[in-house]
Amino acid sequence: MLDVRAQTPEAEPASQPAPAAVAGLDNETGHKNMLQLIELRWMAAAGQVMTINAVHYVYGIQLPLDAMFAVLGCLLVFNFASFMRWRTHRRVSNQELFFALLVDVAILTAQLYLSGGVTNPFVYLYLLQVILGAVLLKPWSTWTIVAITSGCLVGLALVSRPLILPPGHGFEGGIFSPYIQGMLVCFTLNAALLVTFITRINRNLRERDQHLADLRQRTAEEDNIVRMGLLASGAAHELGTPLATLSVILGDWQHMAPFTEEPELLQEISEMQIQLQRCKSIVSGILLSLGEARGESSEATTIATFLDDLVDEWRTTRPAITLVYRNYFGEDLPMVADSVFQQMLYNLLDNAQEASPQWVSLEAEHIGDDLQLTVSDQGRGFSADMIKQLGKPYQSSKGRPGAGLGLFLVVNVVRTLGGKVQALNRPLGGASVVVTLPLRAITITDN
Repeated sequence: MLDVRAQTPEAEPASQPAPAAVAGLDNETGHKNMLQLIELRWMAAAGQVMTINAVHYVYGIQLPLDAMFAVLGCLLVFNFASFMRWRTHRRVSNQELFFALLVDVAILTAQLYLSGGVTNPFVYLYLLQVILGAVLLKPWSTWTIVAITSGCLVGLALVSRPLILPPGHGFEGGIFSPYIQGMLVCFTLNAALLVTFITRINRNLRERDQHLADLRQRTAEEDNIVRMGLLASGAAHELGTPLATLSVILGDWQHMAPFTEEPELLQEISEMQIQLQRCKSIVSGILLSLGEARGESSEATTIATFLDDLVDEWRTTRPAITLVYRNYFGEDLPMVADSVFQQMLYNLLDNAQEASPQWVSLEAEHIGDDLQLTVSDQGRGFSADMIKQLGKPYQSSKGRPGAGLGLFLVVNVVRTLGGKVQALNRPLGGASVVVTLPLRAITITDN
C-alpha cells in the first residue's frame, strides 16, 4: 500500500480515510482479481484440451482420455459457477481467493497424476499457482499454497499413473523429443501467463492505491477545512468587540459639530460605516456558516431572488467594479439560501475582481437538472499547473503567503453539495470558473 502524505508546509502525515472506504477499495480490487482468475481458468481449460489431443493423437502417447476430460469437466463446472457468482457479488475475501487457487492446484494435480506425475513436463505449472498466490493472497495463505504444492509434488513422485512412451520419446531426441518440446511449451506458457496476468493484477493494485491516495488527500483537505474553521471562528469572535466599539464611535462622530459642519467628512464617515457594516456582516456570515445560530443562516427564497440580491449587495460594497450579470436560468425555482453558499459565490467574485479589477461577469444557467454558474474575468488566466491542481490549498498566482484558499474552499463547498468546479481560460483572454450544482441539493421540493 502506498504511503501517501498530504502536501502541507509542516509535512504532517495525512489523516487516514474511513475504514469502510478502504474496505470498499479492497473489495473492488479483489473482485477484479477474481475475474482475472476466472479468465485465466478458461484459457487453462482450452490449453488442456489442445495439449491432451496433441499428445494423444499427434505424438501417439496413450492417455486416459475419459478420466482426464472428466477432470476437465469439473474445472469447467467450477469456473462457470464462479463466473455466475462473481458477476453479481462484489465482495471478495482473501479466503475466497485462497480457495479458488486451491481448486486450481487440485485440478492440476489430478491431471498430472493421470499423465505421468513428476515426469510430465507440465509439472512446472505449480510455479504459476505459487506466484499468483504471492501476488493475490496474504502471507499465511501464500505459504500454505507453497506447502500444499510441495506436498503434491512429493505425492506425485511417489504415486502416479505412469506413461508408456514410444521409443525415441525421451531426452535422447534432443530438441525433437516430445519431453523437451513439452518443457519449452510449459516454460513459454508460464512466462506468457505470468506477464499477462501479473501485469493486469498489478494494474488493479495500482488503481486501488491511487484511489486510496485520493481518499487520503480528500481527508487531509477536510481536516484543513476544520482547522481553518476553528481559526475563523476564533477570529470572528475576537473581532466582534472592536467592530462594535468602532460602530459606536462612528455613530457619535456623525452627530458631532465638527463633522456635521463638513459635508465631506460626513460623507467619509458614512462610507466608513458602510464598510464597517460589511465587516460585521462577514463576521456574522463566518459564525453562521460554522454552525452558530444555524437556524438563522438559511432562509427560503428563489434562485433568481437569491442571485439578484447577492449581485446587488456585491455591487454596493464594490462600487468601482463593473459586474456584468446575466441570468439565463428561465423559470424560477424555490430554494434554500445558505450563508455558506453565498460566501462561496463571494469568494469566486472576489477572486475574479483581484485578477480583473475593472470587469467581472456572472452568468446563471439551467442545464438539465443542474444550476450552472460561470464567473469570468479579463485577467491573465490560469496556468496549466493551477488548472491541474484546482481546489488544492495554497495554489495561487498571487504570490503572497496564504493565497489560494478561496478556490480551495469553493471546491470543497461545491463538492459537499454534490457538484463540481471547472477552471478554464477564455479564448479572448481571461479566465472562467464554472460551478455546476445539482438542483436537488439547493431547491425546495414539495413532499
